[in-house]
Amino acid sequence: MMGKATYLDHNATAPVRREAADAVCDILRLCGNPSSVHGAGRRAHGWLETARERVAALVGRPPSHVIFTSGGTEANALALKGSGRSRVFVSAIEHPSVLNAVDHAELIPVDADGIVDLDWLDMALEECGREALVSVMAANNETGVLQPMGKVAEVVRRHGALLHSDVVQLAGKAPLDKLSAQTHMMSLSAHKLGGPQGVGAVIADELDVALTPLIKGGGQERGKRAGTENLPGIAGFGVAAELAGSDLEDAERLTVLRDGLENRIAQIASTTVFAAQDRPRLSNTSCFAVPGLKAETLVMALDLAGIMVSAGSACSSGKVKASHVLKSQGWPDDLASGAIRVSLGRTTTEADIEKFMDAWTEVYFRLAPENKPEGAAA
Repeated sequence: MMGKATYLDHNATAPVRREAADAVCDILRLCGNPSSVHGAGRRAHGWLETARERVAALVGRPPSHVIFTSGGTEANALALKGSGRSRVFVSAIEHPSVLNAVDHAELIPVDADGIVDLDWLDMALEECGREALVSVMAANNETGVLQPMGKVAEVVRRHGALLHSDVVQLAGKAPLDKLSAQTHMMSLSAHKLGGPQGVGAVIADELDVALTPLIKGGGQERGKRAGTENLPGIAGFGVAAELAGSDLEDAERLTVLRDGLENRIAQIASTTVFAAQDRPRLSNTSCFAVPGLKAETLVMALDLAGIMVSAGSACSSGKVKASHVLKSQGWPDDLASGAIRVSLGRTTTEADIEKFMDAWTEVYFRLAPENKPEGAAA
């Protein structure tokens, strides 16, 4: 029957690194508020600043640019709402935490692969650039498609607008130094790169943008985010950020695994549609749909077979609806509601891919028996 479950949902959350978990536990056993001036407080402040330095090193910025938050969602909200810009433009394929951060966000259209329309953006910023903030995610969480952030930055800066990028999915999968130099603000989340859940960061230089805090009270985080810092989570975040560089070397291996998986899926079901397959993507991400099959059914069937993947359109309620990302790219509702995402990570092995393919083959032919080759085993 089913053995150990195979986890292929790293874009949702990555397995916590042992070193990061150890850091969380170590801090939990100790006492000290980073804002206190006595010995325990000074030690706590030291741990806080060490983590800040590690996160800053990950993105190639000074530690003073790092503002810790409760996660990527709060980081995105602080960047967009706190910027004070009267016009906010976000790409149509952003994470809901960006799409819903402000009530008046204007959508930047994308092409069939999810790449932003730079000509549209150029025209939109023509008259309001200095009043605008533009938010474009560097790598999409559902399809893995990579945006041409250098070209986006050229357009945005030419018009005097601010540029924010949600780099939650890119962190730990590609170097961030170049992107950091191109953007005014970035958002990070610890649990996407092997840290604990419930902690993230905004990367922002006060010379570029004076953020207005969403949470007011004490003067923590340079007055940009009040409340005693989640020191255990931040410590784990710092350790994960420091170790994330080692994952960059894994990109080629994951690309081979991902491409091999897609080739085998296409051989089994020739009608499979893959998202952004011919565009630069995260090496670990595959998003695809088979016409006539529903994502909810596929995810449940694979889960029963010991394979954990996600519907590209899954929401916090656990319900599945047509993906807004794929619909923005022109996919019809029935196809967009059938897409599933397989996302690999540092713990993924060739054996995991084999287990997925065994389960996928059985599930596919069970749900679409008319496509089963003659003479194939029942």
